[in-house]
Amino acid sequence: MTSPMPSQTARLTGRGCYAADAPLDNPLHLAFLRSPVAAGAIETLECADALDVDGVVAVHIGGDVAHLGVLSVNAVIPVSTPLPYPILAQTRVDAVGQPVVAILAETPMAAADGAEAIWLDIAEAALPQPRTIAQQHWQSGDCDAAFAKAAHVVSASIAHPRLAPSPMEPRGIAVRFDAATQSATIWHATQTPHRTRSELARILSIDPSRLRVIARDVGGAFGMKASLYPEEVLAVWAAFHHQRSVRWIATRSDEFLSATQGRGVQSSGALALDKDGRFLALRAQTTAPLGHWLPNSGLIPAWNSARILPSGYSVGALDIRTEAQTVPLGPTGIYRGAGRPEANALMERLVDKAARVLEADPLDLRRQNLLPADALPHKTATGNTLDSGDYGAAIDLLARESAYAALRAERDKRRAEGALVGIGTAFYLEPSGSGWESARVTLHPDGHADIASGSSSQGQARQQSYTRIAADALGLPPEQITVQLADTATCPEGVGALASRATAIGGSAVHVACTRARARREAGETGVIAVEEHYENTGQAWGHGACLVMVCIDTETGTPTLERAFCVDDAGIVINADAVLGQIIGGFAQGLGEALMEAVRYDEDGQLLTGSFMDYAMPRAADIPPIHVAKLCSPSPTNALGVKGVGEAGTISAPIAILNGMLDALAPLGITDLDMPLTSCSLWHAIAQALTKKDL
Repeated sequence: MTSPMPSQTARLTGRGCYAADAPLDNPLHLAFLRSPVAAGAIETLECADALDVDGVVAVHIGGDVAHLGVLSVNAVIPVSTPLPYPILAQTRVDAVGQPVVAILAETPMAAADGAEAIWLDIAEAALPQPRTIAQQHWQSGDCDAAFAKAAHVVSASIAHPRLAPSPMEPRGIAVRFDAATQSATIWHATQTPHRTRSELARILSIDPSRLRVIARDVGGAFGMKASLYPEEVLAVWAAFHHQRSVRWIATRSDEFLSATQGRGVQSSGALALDKDGRFLALRAQTTAPLGHWLPNSGLIPAWNSARILPSGYSVGALDIRTEAQTVPLGPTGIYRGAGRPEANALMERLVDKAARVLEADPLDLRRQNLLPADALPHKTATGNTLDSGDYGAAIDLLARESAYAALRAERDKRRAEGALVGIGTAFYLEPSGSGWESARVTLHPDGHADIASGSSSQGQARQQSYTRIAADALGLPPEQITVQLADTATCPEGVGALASRATAIGGSAVHVACTRARARREAGETGVIAVEEHYENTGQAWGHGACLVMVCIDTETGTPTLERAFCVDDAGIVINADAVLGQIIGGFAQGLGEALMEAVRYDEDGQLLTGSFMDYAMPRAADIPPIHVAKLCSPSPTNALGVKGVGEAGTISAPIAILNGMLDALAPLGITDLDMPLTSCSLWHAIAQALTKKDL
């Protein structure tokens, strides 16, 4: 069975195929009883009444799955203490929402009723203190000497709120079990279908050939669907154990309780400057939170939030540390940007503070200290290579596109009239993924071409982009090309859609495979021509750009308003301009959410306070200002297409540009630091306190 990719029209008219729509014959439905407390020992667990509920087929506890394997982890920074991967809690619980009991029933309602019938008693324990399990340290130059001779030193601390990624489609998995072959076809809401298969095979000790994973339609992901969850492992285990198909679709409450959250990083740093504003040295420390289990990419935020420093600036000496700590809260993983916004926020806040100390224009100070174009490629102290670009040109274009001088004059005029108005600016870098992807092209005698890629898609217009790449390389019209993605039975192995890698690496694999196929056709080869390409890039492609916002704050209510926004982005060669524009605007909207409204909150006992959209604010269309987007193009030498990532650009640049803008608006009141999200309540309190101090 093939799995052709549905059209946008099919999705819009309700004819898509999500995990909840996958065809299963008489499946068992799965529900979980979750821990109501954040820490404690399980004293009583009585499940007999659940088995008496009409429709309940089975109940499973931790001991039933204790023999299963653990999830692999990408150890991008050294890990001193591996974390367990409990499918169900064993003798204790370590977070609110942790699955304790699995209930399988003939209907979703019966499974939910079964969960209600279970008696669970937990002896609550004090919350454990944060514990460092991974860390890294980079040094370059003599920081002590640089700070000693500095004319100016500025410091900043930023506490990023925890965020709930909140894709439109919650997590879901549908397992169609075939008793005759003892195999399973799995529809999974995931960014990484091939990883799902390999991890399931290893954890369950099943030959991978017995598992087929399809990620047909996935309604958003943002990093939250990059890893394999305990609930999903349990669903597949249960299908084999009971020899029946199984479906689990998370509720929105499940997502707030147990899906991976993003951000939460705390960072601090100090920047030393000489009297002319040249950056001499940077000291920085970042601390990233982890939950009670570690997703496959769970260490990426701790790594990125440090190793991207000092961004695109020339800094003589560096001392950068990062660590990842377990905390007794929800699990933390990658979320659109995954450490990039955190690194950028610290650096750009320091630059803005330096500009204020020097009484310099913020854009001028950035331009003065950014690496010049002829310094690229540039090897950084954290082991990265910035591949290409003209960072100063991004600042220049931002100033022109925004009419920066006129904006400053308008701000100053309105300030003189008593308004709280500010301009926020930020430069950013966006490293895309590295490694490999694969593609297969099949040219048929009738002129039609089938493209199969190891990449996946969760709304990034991947099929359209790959069709364009293939059409150009093959010299065929787009309507003669079919693209298949995200099916382990029909597509070659791949990594998936992570870290803005799919076009740079996956698209390059398609391009190279199609180029080879065309060469064979033009050499006179007839019949079906099949070419498979395993493509690996030569290094990360580093997109970059700059952002400017003009903001105002209502003095009476604290209500913030973004009046205008300007983005300059260099994504290298652009394959699909509409998709790139959508990525920038969508990323900006999510960055705005972090800056102004989104925050997962827990109380002192580890209880979740923001368990629904009644408590967790999300941006709406009316919250997004008009966004003027301009582009530069410096092709990346690290991949065959010369493209760079752009999927995370808005989430990297927008939060700190907005924070800088709000603090610029509040500068006349003497306010220099605030934590995100900058809600009307927090802004009103800051204004009221500042005015009280002035009156005193």
